[in-house]
Amino acid sequence: MRGQIEPGNHLIVALSGGMDSVVLLDLLATLSVKMQFTLSTVHVNHGISANADKWVKFCRSLCRTPGIPLKIARPEISREPGVSLEAAARDARYQVFGKLKADYVVLAQHLDDQAETLLLQLLRGAGAKGLGAMPVVRKQSSGIRNQASDSAPRILRPLLEMPRSEIEAYARKNQLHWITDESNADVSFDRNFLRHEIFPLLEKRYPSYRTTFLRTSRHLAEASGLLDELAEADSSSCSVSGKLQVEGLRKLDFPRAKNLLRHTLAQQGATLPSTVKLEEILRQLLSSRPDAKLHIAFGNTEIRCFRGMLHVRPLSSHAATEWQLAWHGEKQLLIADPGGTINFSQRKSAGINLSKLMEKPVTIRLRQGGERLRPDCRRPRRSLKNLLQEAALPPWEREALPLLFSGEHLVWVPGIGIDCDFQVAAGEPGLVVKWQQG
Repeated sequence: MRGQIEPGNHLIVALSGGMDSVVLLDLLATLSVKMQFTLSTVHVNHGISANADKWVKFCRSLCRTPGIPLKIARPEISREPGVSLEAAARDARYQVFGKLKADYVVLAQHLDDQAETLLLQLLRGAGAKGLGAMPVVRKQSSGIRNQASDSAPRILRPLLEMPRSEIEAYARKNQLHWITDESNADVSFDRNFLRHEIFPLLEKRYPSYRTTFLRTSRHLAEASGLLDELAEADSSSCSVSGKLQVEGLRKLDFPRAKNLLRHTLAQQGATLPSTVKLEEILRQLLSSRPDAKLHIAFGNTEIRCFRGMLHVRPLSSHAATEWQLAWHGEKQLLIADPGGTINFSQRKSAGINLSKLMEKPVTIRLRQGGERLRPDCRRPRRSLKNLLQEAALPPWEREALPLLFSGEHLVWVPGIGIDCDFQVAAGEPGLVVKWQQG
């Protein structure tokens, strides 16, 4: 930990009120003076337990005496089909952690947690990445598609090599007080079943199983890192303009192509499908024709193919076709469906002729069909359909483009241009319009 923390850093302890996090807070409160870092806490109240409000009161009381700041977070838990309540609550916690302002969020996970996680993942049939050891430090998501973020605080786990028995001994020696989550005794939860039924038996025969499991997890983490390096090398030879080519996948043997596809999905922040589903997706891609308009949806993600290239996108409903938004001079408009913003800035001799644009009501809406545009004054007016096809825009992106109209006259299309009749002349006040999706 001394190699990670610098004077002036801000650490936030994830304080559940249980023994592990109470010990962690006690240790860090002492170290904060010696190492000169700022310490605060966050308590995530999921509202699942009938005792949740009592836990909040306990954490407030615990932090009040030493004067340690405490933030109470009450996230909404959203469960996708097939996702357990425990997993959904965990995702909600990490969403909270990713939005905190600090250098580190410090978790009290320890050596026993490592062992439990390894065996749980093994029983679920996880691959090398899932079986790899939890790192002491890692970057985390800021909450957007699970992408790693430089702005989000890093996760720090300083107790990972300390067994639960040592943590408990410290708590009792220092006469610490903590709360006990009643669900910890419920063996209907897989982790509790392993903790109370399996590991006591395992320890009788293999007393050093915790450190052995940790060593195994670290070996698998190394293997996972090498697989990622292989995927990066394959990606560089199988991609064009950052998009994976189906033809490139066909040049690899099946396990290697599967490794590359898994890596690509992870890089895009997708919730990874099961191995069976991933292999099914890969088979569909490998057997698709070059002109196929393949569309595969799973979890929070969809894969589309256009001109032999993979497009990995967040899964969304089909764009509405009847909404209309008026523009009254705002600098920015939020477009809820398909999701994005349009930015407007006035600039002389650039963009749209502002005075001509405002002669009629200015509106924004999606394609209805039959629209025509003349972005090049040297060429005749053409159908928007043909212009979008020539621009090689995938069909789903064409349907999601917000179009700017003056009355019923199409003025501007993102990526295509401004209609000749509305292009600003030198010296005239103009309006520069930019579309940013996502």
